Amino acid sequence: MERESMEFDVVIVGAGPAGLSAAIRLMQGAQASEQELSVCVVEKGSEVGAHILSGAVFEPRALNELIPDWKDKGAPLNTAVTGDDIHVLRGPESTIKVPNFFAPSTMHNDGNYIISLGNLSRWLGEQAEELGVEIFPGFSAAEVLYADDGSVKGIVTGDMGVAGDGSEKDSYMPGMELHAKTTLFAEGARGHLGKSLINHFKLDADAEPQHYGLGIKELWDVDPANHELGKVVHTAGWPLDEHDAAGGSFMYHLENNQVVVGLITDLSYENPYLSPFDEFQRMKHHPVFAKVLKGGKRVSYGARAIAKGGLQSLPKMHFPGGLLIGCNAGTLNFAKIKGSHTAMKSGMLAADVILNKAKSGWEAGQDLAEFATAFRESWAWEELNQQRNFGPAQHKWGNIFGSAYAFVDINLFKGKLPWTLSDPKPDYAQTKPAAECKPIDYPKPDGVLSFDKLSSVFLSNTNHEEDQPVHLKLTDPDIPIQSNLPKYAEPAQRYCPAAVYEVVEDDAGQKQFQINAQNCVHCKTCDIKDPAQNITWVTPEGGGGPNYPNM
Repeated sequence: MERESMEFDVVIVGAGPAGLSAAIRLMQGAQASEQELSVCVVEKGSEVGAHILSGAVFEPRALNELIPDWKDKGAPLNTAVTGDDIHVLRGPESTIKVPNFFAPSTMHNDGNYIISLGNLSRWLGEQAEELGVEIFPGFSAAEVLYADDGSVKGIVTGDMGVAGDGSEKDSYMPGMELHAKTTLFAEGARGHLGKSLINHFKLDADAEPQHYGLGIKELWDVDPANHELGKVVHTAGWPLDEHDAAGGSFMYHLENNQVVVGLITDLSYENPYLSPFDEFQRMKHHPVFAKVLKGGKRVSYGARAIAKGGLQSLPKMHFPGGLLIGCNAGTLNFAKIKGSHTAMKSGMLAADVILNKAKSGWEAGQDLAEFATAFRESWAWEELNQQRNFGPAQHKWGNIFGSAYAFVDINLFKGKLPWTLSDPKPDYAQTKPAAECKPIDYPKPDGVLSFDKLSSVFLSNTNHEEDQPVHLKLTDPDIPIQSNLPKYAEPAQRYCPAAVYEVVEDDAGQKQFQINAQNCVHCKTCDIKDPAQNITWVTPEGGGGPNYPNM
C-alpha cells in the first residue's frame, strides 16, 4: 500500500516521562547549539497523559536536571511527602508497623512528591511543544518500519476506520509512515513495538527474562478528618501472602482531600485461581485502608503492568536506527517502587547521544552504541545496580525475608555485596496447573469499599470504537478452551482487571472464549501472564482505551 510519509530527525513513540524528557532535551540542546532538529512524538492516547498510570511518589532528580526552574514554570508537584508508614499486614484485621530504621533505605521518601504522573506528563508535553516538538495524540504506532539494510526507518501509524471484519468503513483513513534518522521507543512496560524489536534484534540474548507486577489503583475523595496531606503508606503481607503470592499495597495522601490506593501483584504467582483485582478489593477492608476510605467516594480506577526485573532483565537498548528507553526497556527501580525518574534519565541520555552524533555526522539507521556506555556511566544504572538483588530476593524468599535481605544488602552494604542473584524463570511459567491449587472464593463487593470489575472499568473512562478489529490476538484460537481451561481453569478470566476475557456457553452448551475488547484498559497483563503465551496485545485504533484524569 502506498502511504503518505513525513520525515523527521527523531520520532518518539509514547508521550510518557521517558519520551517527553527525550524530546525536551533534544530541543534544548538543538537551540543551545543553534542546530536545526525536527522531533515528533506519537501518542496512542486521546491526549497526552490519558494512558499514564502510576502510584505515584515522584523523585525529582531527573526533573531537576531537565528543567531546573520547574517550580517557577508551574510543574504539578504540589504535595511534598511528609512521612512514611510501612506495615506488615498479618491478616484481615491485624498489622505490624515497621520502624523506619528497619525499612530498606530505598523506601524513604524525604524530598519526594506525591503526584499524578498523568498530569506531570501533560505539563511535560506543554514544555515540549513550547520548544517546537510536534506531538500527535490519538495516533497509535502500529508497526515498525524497516529500511532495506535492516535498520529501523521509523514507524507506521495505525489505520483508522477499519471495521471488525477487516473491511474499510466510509471513515477509513490509512496510517502514515513517519521516517526518522533515529526512532526512540518509549511505550512503557511491555510495549508492543518494544516486544517485537527485542525479538527481531534478539536484544534479550544476554538478559534474564523480564519480570512484571500488575498495579491496580483507585483515586478517592475522602473525609477531610481522615486525610493527612503528604503521608505515604506501604504494606506487605496480607492479602497476597494467603496464596503464597508476592506484592504490596500503597496509599498516598494527595492534595484536595484525595488519596490514591492500590495493590501491586507480582505476576509470578502460581495459583491460576488468584484474581489480582479481587485481592485489591478485599484489601481495602483492612483497617489500615478502611479507616481512611470509609465515608469517601471512589472517583477513578485504572490498571497497568510494571516492569520490575531490574538490571539483570535489561535488554540491549540500542539497535540500528533506534533505542529502547524507559519502562519499554525496564529501567524501573523496584526497590524504590519508582521508575519515572530513571525513565526520564534514560530519555535524556538518549537525547544527549543523538545531539553529540548530530555534531559529528549523524546518518539514518545508525546503531547508537554509545548509548550503552552513557547509560552504564549514569546514576540511573548505579541505582539499578544497587538494587539488583531486591526483586530476586523477593521471589526467592518472599516479602518478609526478602525485605530483610534487602535491609542488609542495601542499607548496610549499599548494594555492593559481591554477588548477583538470578531469577531466570518467566512469570507465565510460574503458573501451576489448577489441579495442584486451591480455588479461591472471593467475597461479593459491598459497593462501599469494594466494587465489581465493570463498574471499575466505567470509572476508567475506557472507550474503543466498537466496530474495529479485536486488538487482542490469539495465535491459536483453540488453546483457551482446549488447553488453558482444563489445565489452568483459564486464568485470563481472573488475571485481567477489566473483565475482557470470559468463558461462556453457546446455545448448544459448548464453552466459548469471549473477548470483550471494548473493556481493555491497556494494562498488558494478558500478554505477560497467559501460560501458553497465546495472547498478543497490539494497538487498537488511536485514541481508544482509558482516559485517566489525575491518575
